[in-house]
Amino acid sequence: MQAIKAVYYFIVGDMVILIGILIITALLALFRFVPALSPLVAVSGVLLVVSVLGVLLGSLSREIRPKR
Repeated sequence: MQAIKAVYYFIVGDMVILIGILIITALLALFRFVPALSPLVAVSGVLLVVSVLGVLLGSLSREIRPKR
């Protein structure tokens, strides 16, 4: 049972990261293709780095949280 739970938590953790990165990518694509949001292209690199670190930190904190 422990092995099944470990595989489940591994897959769920990866899905959280995957969905977070896909949302960030879609948001940055909106900055590029919507003319009203084009001034935000200048900060898109910083936004990408900060948001990826946030997604990874959120996933990591979820993994290290004590299990009840």
